[in-house]
Amino acid sequence: MPTHKVLIVDDEFAIRDMLKMALEIADFDCLEAETILDAHRLIVDERPDIVLLDWMLPGGSGLELLRRLKRNETTRNLPVIMLTAKTAEDNVIQGLDVGADDYMTKPFAPRELIARIKALLRRSKGGEERDKLQVKDLLLDTESRRIFLADRPVDMGPTEFNLLQFFMSHPERAYTRNQLLDHVWGANVYVEERTVDVHIRRLRKALQTEFADYSDLIQTVRGTGYRFSARGFEDR
Repeated sequence: MPTHKVLIVDDEFAIRDMLKMALEIADFDCLEAETILDAHRLIVDERPDIVLLDWMLPGGSGLELLRRLKRNETTRNLPVIMLTAKTAEDNVIQGLDVGADDYMTKPFAPRELIARIKALLRRSKGGEERDKLQVKDLLLDTESRRIFLADRPVDMGPTEFNLLQFFMSHPERAYTRNQLLDHVWGANVYVEERTVDVHIRRLRKALQTEFADYSDLIQTVRGTGYRFSARGFEDR
């Protein structure tokens, strides 16, 4: 019986059919859409667990749909993998900046895509080591997967949540980008190092609110990577 529902958004039937066949063999349930309007309707009505989103689509770009999903409270945490023929670095960074959780360029191997889907779904669920992690007014609840800052909920994507959970579980130690990829994304999934920088930037932004600014907890360690440190912070 299928365990997860995947929405494939692509205007090419051959690609949708190939993906559907590979995903159903891997025990996924598949939905299909070839326009952003159809895709949005299926997202609202069927509530897929993850979206595979092409960039170039009839009636608007996949990036436009991605922006719309990230603006809406009910869909902003929906995991999205961009699938596109656009290979330029600027396109990759643009897709990640808008809110994509991963980015694959065509042509791609279906087995690698399935591995990334499974890894992203695991990250979305999270690996809970402790029920609650807290630094002063910053509270991370692993059971409900909610974050509170100064007693107010903080909106955060699944990858940023897992990054913060890892950091709060392993404070005061510097990690390279490759180490963060292994611990948060998974050792068997290939993600480029610059992906870490994009999600760190989004995590810091999420920790900056009108009520409190905890973005300084995520420190850049020159020549190494990043560190979560509350030293001196709790004295504020």
